[in-house]
Amino acid sequence: MKYLGGYPAHLLQQVQGLIDEGKLGNMLSQRYPEQHEVRTDKALYDYVMDLKQRYLRSSEPINKVAFDSKLKVIQHALGTHTMVSRVQGGKLKAKREIRVASLFREAPPEFLQMIVVHELAHLRQREHDKAFYALCTHLAPQYHQYEFDLRLWLVWRDLQVQSVGL
Repeated sequence: MKYLGGYPAHLLQQVQGLIDEGKLGNMLSQRYPEQHEVRTDKALYDYVMDLKQRYLRSSEPINKVAFDSKLKVIQHALGTHTMVSRVQGGKLKAKREIRVASLFREAPPEFLQMIVVHELAHLRQREHDKAFYALCTHLAPQYHQYEFDLRLWLVWRDLQVQSVGL
């Protein structure tokens, strides 16, 4: 349960119980029965810009949004927010990019929202501090529940891969 480090022992025991009983996947599919429709980079860009326009209108512009197959959940990167500096003529231009791990093309809409909200919050707050998480919950009131459930989903996906590999 590598995705659940830092959670209290009693919660981990409950998760382990669901795994042992084979109920984790059913619980998640009942709670999150749908997949989102955002499949292309263009659709992801539109989705991100809609959220940005709704909640962070005055923040810095975003130049690129894309699904990224190179982002690996193993390295704890579900999405990234980067500032890319390029020299154009005699000027240094900084462009902001948001990348979301490709595995979230087929995730429940709440999980995509959680990742996008997390990366958008970095436009205003660089560090993962109290102000950062306050902004995340302002953008998505269920942010913490979605984050926890997304971690459960990742555990469940790993279990599925392991069972197929056996």
